[in-house]
Amino acid sequence: MIVDQEKENKEIAKQYKELLRISYQTLSDSDKKMIRLAFDMAVEAHSDQRRKSGEAYIFHPISVAKIVAQQIGLDATSICAALLHDVVEDTRFSLEDIERLLGVTVAKIVHGLTKISSLKKDKNISLQAENFRKMLLTLNDDVRVIIIKIADRLHNMQTMDAMPEYKQVKIASETLYIYAPLAHRIGLYNVKTELEDLSLKYTEPQRYESIKEKIEETKEAQESYIKSFSKFLTQELSKERFKFEIKGRSKSIYSIHRKMLTQNVPFEKIYDKFALRIIYKANRNNEKFLAWKIYSIVTDHFTPNPTRLRDWISAPKSTGYEALHITIMGPSNKWIEIQIRSERMHEIAEKGYAAHYKYKQGNQKDIGIESWLNRLQEVLENNTGNAVDFVEDFKLNLYAKEIFVFTPKGDLKSLPQGSTALDFAFFIHSEIGKKTRGVRVNDKLVPLSKVLKSGDQIEVITSDNIKPSSNWLDFVVTSRARSIIKSSINDEKKAHAEEGKEILRRKLKPLKITLNDKSIQQMLHYFKFENSQDLFYRIGIGTLDNKKLKEFANEYHNTLLNFFKRRVRKSKPQTQNEEDKITEKFDKLVFGKEKEPLAHSFASCCRPIPGDAVFGFITVNEGIKVHHNECPNALSLQSNFAYRVISAKWMDSSTEEYNAVLKLTGIDKKGLVNEVTRLISNNTSVNINKINFDSEDSFFTGLIHVSVPNKNVLNKLVNNLSRVNGIDKIVRE
Repeated sequence: MIVDQEKENKEIAKQYKELLRISYQTLSDSDKKMIRLAFDMAVEAHSDQRRKSGEAYIFHPISVAKIVAQQIGLDATSICAALLHDVVEDTRFSLEDIERLLGVTVAKIVHGLTKISSLKKDKNISLQAENFRKMLLTLNDDVRVIIIKIADRLHNMQTMDAMPEYKQVKIASETLYIYAPLAHRIGLYNVKTELEDLSLKYTEPQRYESIKEKIEETKEAQESYIKSFSKFLTQELSKERFKFEIKGRSKSIYSIHRKMLTQNVPFEKIYDKFALRIIYKANRNNEKFLAWKIYSIVTDHFTPNPTRLRDWISAPKSTGYEALHITIMGPSNKWIEIQIRSERMHEIAEKGYAAHYKYKQGNQKDIGIESWLNRLQEVLENNTGNAVDFVEDFKLNLYAKEIFVFTPKGDLKSLPQGSTALDFAFFIHSEIGKKTRGVRVNDKLVPLSKVLKSGDQIEVITSDNIKPSSNWLDFVVTSRARSIIKSSINDEKKAHAEEGKEILRRKLKPLKITLNDKSIQQMLHYFKFENSQDLFYRIGIGTLDNKKLKEFANEYHNTLLNFFKRRVRKSKPQTQNEEDKITEKFDKLVFGKEKEPLAHSFASCCRPIPGDAVFGFITVNEGIKVHHNECPNALSLQSNFAYRVISAKWMDSSTEEYNAVLKLTGIDKKGLVNEVTRLISNNTSVNINKINFDSEDSFFTGLIHVSVPNKNVLNKLVNNLSRVNGIDKIVRE
């Protein structure tokens, strides 16, 4: 590849000037001098490196710094760290060189970013999950580490076309799995949206292009509608002498994709494809009053949907987000969402962390990122379990919607939607949670599993005699509570196990068995325990008594041959369910680049059938399991265990039947079940295996288990059933 060095140098200089020009923060002369030093070091360090696309490597750190400066709005220190984020890992420069030139803070942030990158060289089975856990640990060092890492990921996603397809899918899956939720939680909504759209582009390219094309097709009509609606609102608001601007905003491709999936409807049936923002000028004293005044003017002319009012001005989200969201019936009987924000609220919504601190005042309560980081640190410190489980638990709370509840003293607290009374106890303090004896909600004693609602006032009753038990895990949904409960149970289990090991040693002595690795392994097989800690724990708490140990000893001494025969017999796989049966002909589903027919079974979590978009996952004990691309577990598998994912494609599906379950809902009427069964029976390619209909207050729910040869037959059946009068919705379970 021939490079025009002079032209490239001019472009690098141009990008540098643009970086200074677009910075959200006002840069002082000393800031600019500092950025220049970092820029010169980065240019020198990466002078011989090029990206896979062929361009000079230095364009990557400059682009990351531009995202940090403009889209996220961080300070000069962060811009310097972004410019140098790959220097220590990839070049001859060291942390000491950075510290000497730019100071301790920049060096510390670069060190945090290098720690995250260096984890990739490890080859553990749960590599990616462990990376995420370590990455989250850096949050407490300096939150700017994780924000620059998100910016780095965004630029990598923007420039991923030169990578091989399997890497694109892996990186996009990781992004959807953790980076987009993290960006959301930190309040970087624009970055989160772009990460989601780019991820969909690589994980489901056909769906992405289809939605993108349809948005383009409807763009002109949508813009015309927004323009005329905005004109009317502008007239009405101007009468009250508001200073404001109105912006129309299309919903993202990914959010439309999610709605199509969750509501099981085509693109045309998604009604809220765009929203209007009214951004008004105000000072801190009157911005709340003006928001409700604008709300009043809008609802004087248009009917609001009372179930869709979101007041995040009186009670801001824990990310610091403030706005008033209303959904009204607009012109032409179309539902439209209107977001009402002051300029300050809009900046916080756009820039998150940076704007939050720009507007922070004196003793103002900080509902934003700091309190969340403090709670996160405790979760990280308490967690001792499996890294994948930890990331799954933690991720549940990243996107969670919020409720607002009160302490007995009237303090307002925000919790994820679905939180229980026990979650609240752990939210207040880990020690209070561990000693929870009971909870009063609105002055009434309730079960610990009671799901809280916004406006509840909660009082926790504690006792020093109480300890967390394993059934408490069924009573909580927040990762903080789960982590502390697991940690507490684990500590107690370890203590019992240590005691149990010594008891077992003493009990085996008269039975003429020495406690060593061999005898422990045979006991694990005999008693069907997963690990030695489980065995010692059961001895410690007394559930494995002398009688059972004697039975083991007899078999150990007298019938060693039978013992091993039994082991072999037990280890044979049990008969699988019909839906998991390995197909007899392997020419239908082929795997990998070579398109080889391999033995496989179908995952029960998503029940794929011929014609579905699928992938193979190589399990530890059960060979290849085939999953639907939209399986609830797909992102987790592709992100955490990408090296065990194998591409799969249907080639022929004409000779075997596959099971599917259809869920029907709608308005009950006489003869409906008869009409449905007759329609299915008329199709010779479909067999009914099981049918169940329930009706309550004229609303019915039906579950139909059918066998079909392929997806086309199933789709045709769904289309025919959807025409039956009374059936409102059909979802494949």
